[in-house]
Amino acid sequence: MSDTTTSRCRPDCDVPPVARRGPHDQVPGRLRASLPGLLGVAVATAVAFAVAHVVPAVNPSTAAVVLGALAVNLGLHRPALRAGTHVASHRLLRIAVVLLGLQLALGELAGIGLVGLAVVVVTVAVTFVGTRLLGRLMGIPADRSLLVATGFSICGASAVAAMKEVTDGDEEDTAVAIALVTLCGSAAIFLLPALNGILGLDPVAFGSWVGASVHDVGQTVATANRVPGALTSAVVVKLSRVVLLAPLVVGVALARSRRAGSAHVTARRPPVVPLFVAGFLATIAVRTTGVLPAEALSVARTAQQVLLTAALVGLGTGIHLPTLLRTGGRSLGLALASWTLVAGVSYGGVLLVGR
Repeated sequence: MSDTTTSRCRPDCDVPPVARRGPHDQVPGRLRASLPGLLGVAVATAVAFAVAHVVPAVNPSTAAVVLGALAVNLGLHRPALRAGTHVASHRLLRIAVVLLGLQLALGELAGIGLVGLAVVVVTVAVTFVGTRLLGRLMGIPADRSLLVATGFSICGASAVAAMKEVTDGDEEDTAVAIALVTLCGSAAIFLLPALNGILGLDPVAFGSWVGASVHDVGQTVATANRVPGALTSAVVVKLSRVVLLAPLVVGVALARSRRAGSAHVTARRPPVVPLFVAGFLATIAVRTTGVLPAEALSVARTAQQVLLTAALVGLGTGIHLPTLLRTGGRSLGLALASWTLVAGVSYGGVLLVGR
């Protein structure tokens, strides 16, 4: 009798202990599974910063995406690493977006004035809507064009990450959008100063153009630094664009939630305000109060840059070149069109305002 009982319970006894534990008990197991990939991400992040130090023309974000893409296409992204790179591309990227808010003090944005703010809003709106329309005309999936539009109109990889939370886009859509916005933003570091030699904008006006048209904050700083006197206006205008990230994400989430409700969709609706977007708004509020000392803000800025670079390594592993070559031609065309759109509209705005 006891043998029979033992034999019947044997299948249950063979179940790994973690499978019989509650969800909280599984966290250490998940952490252990993520460690190899996170270690690899940490090494690649250090290499990305080293490359940027040795070759100042190369942004750490660009190096990170390239390293991630090389890893997956050279067969180095082993199954044991995937849990860690997934954590990097999701959780670390969200933390980086939250910390980005500590670079934004609303009082500092008053310097651009109402007219300057109107130019920023129009540039973002025209770029976002225009890119969506172009994507539809080019036959690009709606979620991919949405991510591209968000990245080019707001703040690059951070904006793509925020919008990803309220879309149905897959990892490939996210990776492609980030790769394209990183590529174009890195090219802007060289192209815009060269164009200014022809256009003849004064440093303040050039900085405003850079802030209104270049995607990532780091790329904006790198571009403006190439023209003495342009950095301050570039950063102020750029941060005014970043502030628009939260209302844009919330607006898209509300529109999608409304459509889901009207269609009686039973699947989980996208959150109206993703938790990390709420955190982004909270850190803006904290920064605006002025309670944090300069040393803490400096540490937060460095942490944000490191976490964003690590996340881009993880996202780079989603760029599978055969797939990208098969489907990326139209996406690249959309990215170039969106880049031209944001640069053209913002340049016209700068001339109109006379900044």
